Amino acid sequence: MSSDSNHLAPRRVSARFLLSTALALFIGSIPGFGQASPLKSTSLLKYDLQTETKAKGVVDDVKVFSFGARKDFVQLILKDGGGTVVLYMCPKPFEDEMGISFAKGDEISFTGSKVKQEESEVILARQVAKGEETLTFRDAKGSPVWDPRTGK
Repeated sequence: MSSDSNHLAPRRVSARFLLSTALALFIGSIPGFGQASPLKSTSLLKYDLQTETKAKGVVDDVKVFSFGARKDFVQLILKDGGGTVVLYMCPKPFEDEMGISFAKGDEISFTGSKVKQEESEVILARQVAKGEETLTFRDAKGSPVWDPRTGK
């Protein structure tokens, strides 16, 4: 072949190399598109003083679940006569450090902010009264009183 064909060969290799590199980078980045930021759910659920409510209920279930960056958040499912209420409490290490616990059948009253999470409504607990004890989980402005780094 002529010198032109020798001149074109390196360009094909170079173009092929660039195309395969670009394709590999694209395919490698695909799993990141569907993943949510670990703090996304917590940034969407902000305590809102305008939706603050007070109510009473009986604990039907206690769960520890992943919430934002935390893998150990305590949630109470309450029966309040008219239905079920989901109450987001605090990280488990904070509950442990305070020496508190909740069990099925506990009667509690609470103050918290109603917020939407996806299609359902949950309440972010600010204060919970159980028996003679009143426990504070958030300050008067709704900011958590636990350390977000340690959960205590």
